[in-house]
Amino acid sequence: MTILVTGADGYVGWPALLRLAKTFPDERIVGVDNFARRRWVEEIGSVSAIPILSPRERKRKVEELGKISFVEGDLTSKEFVNVLVRVYEPDMVIHLAAQPSAPYSQISWEKAVYTQYNNNISTLNLLWALKENGLLSTHFIAATTTGVYGAPEYPIPEGFYEVEYKGGRDVVPHPHMAGSFYHMSKCNDVNNMYLAHKQWGLNVSDVRVAIVTGATTEEARGELATRFDFDFYFGVVTHRFCAQALIGYPITVYGRGQQGKPFVTLEDCVQSFVELAKMDGDGYTVYNQTLGAVKIIELAEMIREAAAEEIGLEVEIKHVPNPRVEKEEHEMFIENDNFRKLVGKPTDLKDAIADIFRELESRKAIIEAYKDRFLPKALLNQR
Repeated sequence: MTILVTGADGYVGWPALLRLAKTFPDERIVGVDNFARRRWVEEIGSVSAIPILSPRERKRKVEELGKISFVEGDLTSKEFVNVLVRVYEPDMVIHLAAQPSAPYSQISWEKAVYTQYNNNISTLNLLWALKENGLLSTHFIAATTTGVYGAPEYPIPEGFYEVEYKGGRDVVPHPHMAGSFYHMSKCNDVNNMYLAHKQWGLNVSDVRVAIVTGATTEEARGELATRFDFDFYFGVVTHRFCAQALIGYPITVYGRGQQGKPFVTLEDCVQSFVELAKMDGDGYTVYNQTLGAVKIIELAEMIREAAAEEIGLEVEIKHVPNPRVEKEEHEMFIENDNFRKLVGKPTDLKDAIADIFRELESRKAIIEAYKDRFLPKALLNQR
């Protein structure tokens, strides 16, 4: 069996690659990345709080582990993807490669176009390469996002729901109500994957990833650590809040903080992809990869309490104007039965937050040096 992992240098992709190698020691694991995430973060003037190995060193380390190949290449290149798929003939693809930042996609016309081109062409190239090389029995496992749902005022199903209208009834894909050009790129991915399933019979596991939180997994620590971003563009809200608290900077909550957001721990995120790799796939299945929704103000309180317990520091919570276009208050209810069947009892978000403080405590100097990256420039003087 051959497992192809795209985005293998990323925050989720790297620990997923390591765990797959541990779980399937006798199988061929192929990681592929163009290392663009490193360039994007450098471009906006930030760094990973946890230093990571160079691409060359990562390649050397994983290839020492056994049957792992690490390939550098751009998935937007038709020629590269076609050769990659033809040579390795993957039994499954775990597609984690994407420009993943909503704020980055909103910076400019150029960034919006780049995000959608990068994300959508990469996915389309993989789908067509499987078809053209006679590999439609491959299980296609893809990371999309819970952000495709938007913020509806009703419980969110796992991908599909039953509609009754003017005497007719059907089960249809949930409508897409993305709130950024990044999230819209994942809506486009969903549409293209669903079309590939309907037209070609490709088995797809569509993993709607929530806000991933955590600094380590069992495999990804020490010199094999995964990256940890804490800036406004690439640092998810949990990571920004923890980094702020660690250096005594106010925890900056956008608006009233009454927006419910879905979260998942890095541990559960990685393990669910590994569990899916043990399966053949069955039709088009959606997994809402989340342990549930938490309001942002509740998250801030949780992190303030953790800061007091883990590092003995009292931290202020400060409300700042919301730079994002979103509802000021929203109750999010999101079904996750399929996801829970994969991981059993989810890891507690508080445990992941405690792990972040333990892992980052020795990194205070790095965070302090880049604290101007916590907020967009328009808000720096309003905190």
